[in-house]
Amino acid sequence: MPDGTQTPGVADIRRDLAAAYRLIALEGMDDGIYTHISARLPDGPGGEKRFLLNPYGLRFDEVTAANLVTVDETGAVIDDPHGAGVNAAGFTIHSAVHMARHDAACVLHTHTVAGVAVSSVREGLLPLNQWSAQFHDRIAFHDYEGIALDLDERARIVADLGERSVMLLRNHGTLILGRSVAEAVKLAMNLERSCKAQVAALSMGLTPVVLPDDVAEHTARQYRQAYDSSEIGGKPDPEWAALLRRLEAVAPDYHG
Repeated sequence: MPDGTQTPGVADIRRDLAAAYRLIALEGMDDGIYTHISARLPDGPGGEKRFLLNPYGLRFDEVTAANLVTVDETGAVIDDPHGAGVNAAGFTIHSAVHMARHDAACVLHTHTVAGVAVSSVREGLLPLNQWSAQFHDRIAFHDYEGIALDLDERARIVADLGERSVMLLRNHGTLILGRSVAEAVKLAMNLERSCKAQVAALSMGLTPVVLPDDVAEHTARQYRQAYDSSEIGGKPDPEWAALLRRLEAVAPDYHG
């Protein structure tokens, strides 16, 4: 974890990851039993790498802190409270990113209609508004190679990602890295809003107003400073706290 923050315990990570699955479902950003959100756990007693993943076959709105599965970097199961295993093939991208990017506490992948739409146009995401300005010059791209079952593709994804934390998987969807589960969820929600707004704006048949580069860059830095205050500065994260309260009201079983 970044300096200045307290490393969260396993119970906290499990709760936050379960919350991430539920929030993505509430926002309509899930895709049945497909796509994944993974979280890095502290290394095991022998130094083994450990990650949390959703149980195979469960919808995102069925995931709880208790039924999350612990896997190693290959997707092999270490602990499986639910008993259905995981979609190991679906973890291949996540494992490669986690192992290459040690700042990635959480990796979140979606196939939303708006995200897939924006990933399917050459221009990608345009700085049309405050939401999308957050991502100005901060999005990586990876060309579609088919369903991500080819292990060789992992190295190309990692190379295309570089040091960035947001990727448009061309003709496929989005990939988000967070220094915490909370950061990954907030980035994913803002990216989804940005993609929806772009689809809506361009569908009007009018002339879009693209923000100047200097304004978009200034806005992106403002967003980054706000995120850094929690991720590096150790300040409370009121937005994440509000999202957790939302879950307590509508899906209080998520942390069970």
